[in-house]
Amino acid sequence: MKRTLSRTLACLALGLSAPLYAAGGGALPYHYDPELRNDASLQRGAKLFMNYCAGCHGLELLRYNRMAEDLRIPEDLLTDNLIFTSAKPGEHMKTAMQSSDAEQWFGVAPPDLTLTARSKGPSWIYSYLLTFYVDDSRPMGVNNLVLPGASMPHVLAPLQGYQALDEHHAEDDHGESAGGHGASHEPAFIEVEPGSMNTREYRAAVGDITNFLSYAAEPGKRDRQALGFKVIGYLIVLFILTWLLKREYWKDVH
Repeated sequence: MKRTLSRTLACLALGLSAPLYAAGGGALPYHYDPELRNDASLQRGAKLFMNYCAGCHGLELLRYNRMAEDLRIPEDLLTDNLIFTSAKPGEHMKTAMQSSDAEQWFGVAPPDLTLTARSKGPSWIYSYLLTFYVDDSRPMGVNNLVLPGASMPHVLAPLQGYQALDEHHAEDDHGESAGGHGASHEPAFIEVEPGSMNTREYRAAVGDITNFLSYAAEPGKRDRQALGFKVIGYLIVLFILTWLLKREYWKDVH
């Protein structure tokens, strides 16, 4: 009863704050730059994705063994800890949820997320996962600032907990904007129910998931970036050798 009352009171703050990002075309509240060479982050992101997201969302353009090879995950750890269906390591990473069941439960089938980081950008994913807030008018009890009216439940609530928008902070932002001083893009939240992580830990976890989805959207990008540095290094060395050779050939010509 106390928990329900807390959520209800927190929702009273949504009237002014919810429209901040409802248009969908404004600036995202948070920014994230992927670190595709950070294997530790990518491994953590893969673990979090498979445990919290893969039940509904697939990565149908990526194979399990390609992910394991790129992220240096041994095959025994892959099969024991990251494959929760009857799929083999060489198969694509599809969700076990049937589309018909998903439409019945959520109203729409959850989309495949393989190319989300390319179509929407890493900052969109990062902001989306950070901006769930309690809204008892929604079927799942939560809404989202980046994607208002989203059918997705707050699957990371065990980690983050539940939060509501800070009404007073929203009023201050509206006042500053009206005065011509500009409003802060980053929203303020009030904790309604704690999760297992604090704010810093949760943002790091969301960053790892975003990093992993950025890798999944373009697995070959890591190799291209590494090759690019090698090519640039080769050209620099070649330029130096060519310049020294030219100087040697022409040193006696006046």
